[in-house]
This record gives sequence, C-alpha cells and structure tokens, in this order.
Amino acid sequence: MSKPLDPAAFAVLTGVSRETLARLEAHARLLVQWSARINLVAGSTLGDLWRRHFLDSAQLFPHVPAGARSLIDLGSGAGFPGLVLAIMGFPGVELVESDARKCAFLREAARVAAAPVTILNARIESVRPHVACVVTARGCAPLDRLLLAAQRFIGPDTVCLFPKGEQAGQELAVAQQAWEFDVTSHPSRTDPRGVILCLSRVRRRERGPTS
Repeated sequence: MSKPLDPAAFAVLTGVSRETLARLEAHARLLVQWSARINLVAGSTLGDLWRRHFLDSAQLFPHVPAGARSLIDLGSGAGFPGLVLAIMGFPGVELVESDARKCAFLREAARVAAAPVTILNARIESVRPHVACVVTARGCAPLDRLLLAAQRFIGPDTVCLFPKGEQAGQELAVAQQAWEFDVTSHPSRTDPRGVILCLSRVRRRERGPTS
C-alpha cells in the first residue's frame, strides 16, 4: 500500500499554483467537516482523500480539448470531478446533482473555494437539453446508461471524459451495441486497474427497419 497523498505531493503531480492548491484545500477541509453529517464520499476513502478524489478528478484536466469553454458534470456528488476542474480554472462548469443535501454542500464548497460554477439541483433527465463542450461523470452509471443520460448535452464536437474501473472494456463492448463513437483510453493515475475513457463523435446507432 502506498502512503496517502498529501496536498504538497498533489501539487507536484498536477502543477497547480499555490493559490489553486489553497482553494482545493478549502474544498477538502469542508468535505471532511460535512462528511461527519452526510454521506458525501465513502468513509474508507477519506484517509487518502487527495489521491482517491482530488487527483482522480484533476487527472482529467490534461484531456480537456484546447478551447473548450463549457463543461457539464453529471452526478457531481461532492464535486468530483466537476468542482475540482472548475477550481483548476476550467470555465463554464455546471454541476448536476439530484440530492439536495449534496447541492447544499456544493454551494458552500464553491463559495469557500471561490469557484464560479452553476449548480443544478435536478435529475439529469430533467435538465434543459443543451450542448456542452465537455461532459464528465465519475461513478455515475455503466457507460451505455451514462451515454443515454448524457445525450441531451452532446453535440458533434462534444468530448466525454469518463473515469472507469477494471470493467471498462466490458462497458465499452456493451455501449457499442447502441452507440458509435471514437474512443481513446488513458491509464488512470490513481488506480492501476482504471482508465480514463475519452469519447468523441458520439452518436446513436441507426436502427434498421423492423420486419
């Protein structure tokens, strides 16, 4: 077992500035405080918070397309990865979360971290359809169901960034039965069994006429 990652090591791995690190630390402190009252993340992960949640979110940043100006994060929970990416400087971030208590946390975390985000307390399917440059989701649903939920935000140039675990290959195979997309897979920096799936040109497969 590797020792827990601390904020200083996180900064070395990601290259964030001191100011950005301080804002992420404010998010982390609040998360620990609120976790005593509501279930924001699995309690077993709090001992390695900076690796399991902050680095796991921050590792998406290098895969964001140059010039992207909007991002929608589905099932944001405690702000991973969407709030972390906003704190790191990504503009136009929307956080979608159906749990009102988690939204209360997100509002306070965005305030203490000075992160300009839009927080939508709603189920994904009830959010107004609109195209985003980037769609993210972490631990939200298997890929086929995730794409079904995300399609209301996907346009011809949208890139989807989805961290996945050891079942990623199986999820891809199932999703490709109903969806077409270009995909690149990048090793996770936080889980040797995990990958980051980068999907582009996502579209539903055309169904032939029924007999």
